[in-house]
Amino acid sequence: MLGVSLDFVIIISVMISLESEREVQAIGMNRKKRSMKSGLRKGSAITLLFLLAFGVLAPQQASAVAGLFGSREIRSTNMKSFDKWTEVWRRHNLQRAESAKETNGDSSVERNCRGLNRARCTREAWEEFIAEQQSTVSAEAENPELTLELLKAVNLYMNRAPYIVDPVNWGIPDHWATPDEFFLKDGDCEDYAISKLVTLKRLGVDPSKMRLVVLQDENLRIAHAVLAVELDGEFHILDNQVDSVLPHTKILHYRPVYSINEDGWWLHQVRRFGR
Repeated sequence: MLGVSLDFVIIISVMISLESEREVQAIGMNRKKRSMKSGLRKGSAITLLFLLAFGVLAPQQASAVAGLFGSREIRSTNMKSFDKWTEVWRRHNLQRAESAKETNGDSSVERNCRGLNRARCTREAWEEFIAEQQSTVSAEAENPELTLELLKAVNLYMNRAPYIVDPVNWGIPDHWATPDEFFLKDGDCEDYAISKLVTLKRLGVDPSKMRLVVLQDENLRIAHAVLAVELDGEFHILDNQVDSVLPHTKILHYRPVYSINEDGWWLHQVRRFGR
């Protein structure tokens, strides 16, 4: 399971949500509508004051817009509180540099793929997959459905890996894996999403059009992470739980907490009073 409870942003979001729900319950059903508006204003004010106080949002960034899964988004470019995100990119860039130094021998994709060799074998298979997709893009550049088909192909390819939680896999509550680490040891939800993001980036997708989204699965009542990719003005979701790729507006049981990419991060506020 994704250990998002360790991230202070999620703690803030949960506190705001719980505070607003308590307010609704305390005043009774006959005053629920008025309380909803008050609770939303209160939650927004608490969020902004907290983030401004800790220097995560600059004053000029404290504005919300419509966003993922029907949420209100508050954007920031201050990444100092997201150590796991910055660290996973540092390790990825280091591992890519080391991989480039390896000599090219016979392909080991179909043999000698046990133990530590598994990472190399899986990486070689990944490189072949990327080359195939690049070839398809070059051959069918005029196909209007190509981009969606590319998202489906990447989602399906990465979803083949077995799911394994971080405490079992790494012996710690939460670890964000690079693609090489994912190829060696598999991973959990955010690891799938990170490897999908890196794959699409290598295939030429604009990084600013992609986000790792940390959210709450309201059906399973667990923390989860997916990759959101903007296509034709609408975000589509690549999810390790399903092989289909759907617009975010078609998925009703996900409550986003925050999303992040190389350019910044977004805090998500969601109305939860319809229950």
